[in-house]
Amino acid sequence: MSKSQHETYGPNSHDASVHAAETPPSGVYEDTYRPAYEAEAHHVDEPPPSRTPTAVVTVSDEGAAARRPSEAPAPGGRRAARRRRRRFGERPDSAVRRLLPQALVVAFLAGGTTAFVAEDKAVELSVDGRHRTLHTFADDVSGLLAEQGLRVGGHDVVAPAPGTALADGDEVAVRYGRPVRLKLDGRERRVWTTSPTVDGALRELGVRAEGAYLSSSRSGSIGRAGLALDVRTERAVTVMADGRARPIRTNAATVSEAVAEAGVALHGQDTTSVPPDSFPRDGQTVTVLRVHGFREVREERIPFQVKRVKDPSLARGTEVVERRGRPGLRQVTYYLRTVNGVREEPRRESSEVVRRPRTRVVKVGARPRSRSGRGAGGLNWRALAACESGGRPHAVDPSGTYGGLYQFDTRTWRSLGGSGRPQDASAAEQTSRAKKLYVRRGTSPWPHCGPRLHRG
Repeated sequence: MSKSQHETYGPNSHDASVHAAETPPSGVYEDTYRPAYEAEAHHVDEPPPSRTPTAVVTVSDEGAAARRPSEAPAPGGRRAARRRRRRFGERPDSAVRRLLPQALVVAFLAGGTTAFVAEDKAVELSVDGRHRTLHTFADDVSGLLAEQGLRVGGHDVVAPAPGTALADGDEVAVRYGRPVRLKLDGRERRVWTTSPTVDGALRELGVRAEGAYLSSSRSGSIGRAGLALDVRTERAVTVMADGRARPIRTNAATVSEAVAEAGVALHGQDTTSVPPDSFPRDGQTVTVLRVHGFREVREERIPFQVKRVKDPSLARGTEVVERRGRPGLRQVTYYLRTVNGVREEPRRESSEVVRRPRTRVVKVGARPRSRSGRGAGGLNWRALAACESGGRPHAVDPSGTYGGLYQFDTRTWRSLGGSGRPQDASAAEQTSRAKKLYVRRGTSPWPHCGPRLHRG
């Protein structure tokens, strides 16, 4: 077939011979369709129109299709056309068989999509007051929290509770716990709140904030790390000062601040009935104490001690003062004060010893006592009398305390059995009683002149 013959067929060919076929008798099948390439065989002498080669779709027995350039009609003419017609007639069944699996896949996917859409839920999630709408496939609240990476602890609040089933349109709220170091009216404790603001935390904790002092603004925020909050509620306090009661309402931190708010000033040593730095309690009465104080130094005697030493040279019952005692002296500082005009007991503050006391030493006789003056006759009594009184029996010392040869005091004279005054007795009686005294006490009654008794 020539090129001109090949280009004459196609879907837009209007050759009149194609539509002029005769109609077969009734009951006899005859294909009235004549392909264009057969029409070409009857009109080879007609000049073909100038066209671009057209592609023909060929369907194989397996249903595969391929486009290829048009070819010249195969020999045989009508028989070949019938073969092609039979092949084209089988295409619908083959297409159904080929499309059936695809239809099943589409149906399956459509059902899966319906289930997929059914599992998807739109929920409203609020985290510490921040709202957002999201889609989730989680079955319950726990799954939603895990899906969103939200961890909750024992002090956090989740509503509805974890584990609650989720449905489309549900609302889930998460409020994180925040530690608060709350110092309420001087007492400190650690509490937890889920409110992100100071005002909300106070309401949640049941703290009355009207008229109270707050270390942070009520509109201030509380972060996840927490907050230290000092709250001093308003209290009723009565301040008594200078005979007058002053009731006030205050949120002061100390008693001294409350006294100042009442218009009372403290001067000098003034103080209050309770510690000034203590926390004022509701209903408390605080009394202001006007204090006037001064210090005074007093001298006090320190008594001396007495040391008693046994002396075998003295008769029993005889005591001789070997060394006189002397009291000591100390200076003591006292603090004296009046409170609201009333004088208090002096308070001893310090003491300083100015002079130490001197111990008194007394010799005590250990020798058995003799009733007579024997044993004293060989002593030089004349020498003793000369030393004590100049040998004059009626001598009296300038003070009038001691008298006679041996300068007796009246008490000692009478203890020896004498009467009256020693200077009024005879010299012999004075000497006799002096000997008795020596037997009792030795030379101790005459500390200065006593050694003369033993001189020849």
